[in-house]
Amino acid sequence: MKMKNSMKIGRWQLHWIMLALITLCFASCKDDNEEQGGGFDPDKPVVVSDFIPKVGGLATRMVLYGDNFGNDPSRVKVIIGGQNAKVIGVNNQNLHCIVPARAYDGDIKVIIVDDNGDEVAHAVSESNFVYKKKMLVSTFLGDYVEKESDRIIKDGPFGDCGSFRTMRWLTFDPQNPNHMYVASQQGGTRLIDFENEYVSTFTTNIDNVSCVNWTLDGDMIVTRDHGSDTSIGNFMFTRASGFTSRTDVSRGRGVKATAIHPVNGEMYFTRFRAGDVQRYDFETGTLETIFQNPYGGVHFMLMIHPTGDYGYLVESERHYIMRTDYDWETKRFTIPYLVCGAAANAGYADGVGSSARLNWPMQGTFVKNPDYEAQGGDQYDFYFCDRDNHAIRKLTPMGRVETFAGRGNNGTWGYNDGDLRLEARFNWPESIVYDELRKCFYVGDTRNFLIRKIGYEE
Repeated sequence: MKMKNSMKIGRWQLHWIMLALITLCFASCKDDNEEQGGGFDPDKPVVVSDFIPKVGGLATRMVLYGDNFGNDPSRVKVIIGGQNAKVIGVNNQNLHCIVPARAYDGDIKVIIVDDNGDEVAHAVSESNFVYKKKMLVSTFLGDYVEKESDRIIKDGPFGDCGSFRTMRWLTFDPQNPNHMYVASQQGGTRLIDFENEYVSTFTTNIDNVSCVNWTLDGDMIVTRDHGSDTSIGNFMFTRASGFTSRTDVSRGRGVKATAIHPVNGEMYFTRFRAGDVQRYDFETGTLETIFQNPYGGVHFMLMIHPTGDYGYLVESERHYIMRTDYDWETKRFTIPYLVCGAAANAGYADGVGSSARLNWPMQGTFVKNPDYEAQGGDQYDFYFCDRDNHAIRKLTPMGRVETFAGRGNNGTWGYNDGDLRLEARFNWPESIVYDELRKCFYVGDTRNFLIRKIGYEE
């Protein structure tokens, strides 16, 4: 197995070395072609004899081999699968281009044009490129505005629903996969209706909503972040009432996030000022402190694994993630321990355990990975927003942190769609949810005032 993987890596490296050498040759070859009359000859046919690689997706760098391509990139067009490819360089017998999006059919055509852009000759490859769909970042909802003062928050259809503000939590209704809720501490809780393609304001008469979650019966728990020890921190809206009947559940100051155990149904929530994790039992109505957080007065959240075996304690302001295991006998979570990052040590680095560096990790979501099925054990990766690193990171069951999306073009923050790592950029992503029905992620990109989508191109 190791030898097979090594061979794959070698071929991939060889391919890129060849591309690099061809790219370096373009400038010198162009001069040589001009001196030797190597430009396009209208009396000779254009020929496409071969191309590499044979398989790829969007943004794959391709080299076409043949004859009579000319040496002027402005006079050459490449069509792959009916889509225009970007031509990088040409030296009469080699042509370098980038595979465009949605080039599904894979047929390749090279067109030579005159000064007016009219076709004078063309050639078609005998074989087709095999186009593989890849995951991309795109803009799902919202209007992008450069100035914050220009944003408009409004209800409306998907194409005209304004911007989104301070998106602290995203969640799907477990009994209605076409309803996604956006918890915002400034813009109000919003309902995204996929079936009717409409965005509306969900009226709860609660301000500073930091989280929306669900009981095992499907009732809605709305969490309010406030500064009073005597005020309600969690409210329940019953499904039977159409989420209009409200019941006060628990008091708490600075409640940042709430989680429901997926099997036993008790509720847990984190408190900012007190720096602890509280457990609420719906059957008995009792509230108790489970454990103290290592730090008080900091933003932290608990997110529970789908099996209920453990949860991740995401320490936003201290830039690390801990794990708390669930005791099935006592029905309580136990004292947490470090999984990744380093306490009070912000940074950006992929790695395992304490060698990884995070910068304000926020909401995360567990996603089942089919590649783990054969090896057994934990089947889920944990994808989370690394807010101040402007990226979406992935935490594996083995404690490895990898950058999944963002920081494209060797940058950090910004706004750009495209390839997960090469092009995509975010600006303060704070919330993320995985859509099981549509097999994609949605990300609350707060400072771009948009909801972004990460999924396979359509």
